Amino acid sequence: MKILFDELSAQCSKITTRKYSTSFSLGIHFLNKKFHQPVYAIYGFVRFADEIVDSFHDYDKAYLLKKYRDDCFEAIEMGVSLNPILNAFQKVVNEYNIDLGLIGCFLDSMEMDIYPQVYNTQKYQSYIFGSAETVGLMCLKVFTSGDSMQFEKLKPYARKLGSAFQKINFLRDLKMDSENLNRDYFSMKGFDSFSNTAKKSIEREIEEELEDALKGIRELPVSSRHGVYLSYVYYKSLFNKIKKCNAERIMNKRIRISNGRKLTLIFDSMITIK
Repeated sequence: MKILFDELSAQCSKITTRKYSTSFSLGIHFLNKKFHQPVYAIYGFVRFADEIVDSFHDYDKAYLLKKYRDDCFEAIEMGVSLNPILNAFQKVVNEYNIDLGLIGCFLDSMEMDIYPQVYNTQKYQSYIFGSAETVGLMCLKVFTSGDSMQFEKLKPYARKLGSAFQKINFLRDLKMDSENLNRDYFSMKGFDSFSNTAKKSIEREIEEELEDALKGIRELPVSSRHGVYLSYVYYKSLFNKIKKCNAERIMNKRIRISNGRKLTLIFDSMITIK
């Protein structure tokens, strides 16, 4: 029966999320249970695309990503895929009427990571939107459960949150992106090299976006508010740790939050958000 395959697909997305992201998994745990599987499915889709461009160095990344794109849209149109991750994802896209344009923009940004880029401000903003803001909007579509007015009201805040999270990721992963993947995201901002000046400029943007995003989090339905807030608290803690480091240290060491600290953040977030 197909229901068994759908259950298997859902489990694959859940396992993928837990395997790759402890912090994201914790955030999902504090969402209303009805949202667990849809968000696992979104993360599984995003994670697989990211793996193609970040890890499959001995393979034709362009071909694999194009195939993933084609298979994704075919799965959405047909309502099924033999790829369990795409099968779980198409179910969410069709059930929550997620804009296909968001999916296309996300995959466009993944494609940008395959090839060396000469970035200007417009390309930088396009990359941030495609790689991160779209994911926030997909999740918001789930959280608002078909309430189009609520979605439109909270849309700007979801974009701010996704943008801030991505820029924090840029700072956290600077060493790996530069040394292993030959990526320089901060050249998009017009900086010839990463310095304390460049770091502070990016940090000011993040601070403003986090401040705006928090307003939207407080207006989310209670069914999703606590889970999103926990992710916010985790990233804010990581960001505060990064701010204490100078540019040289960021370029030479990946900054992390310990598992013990993550547990503390869980309890802090539970008593803080209203």
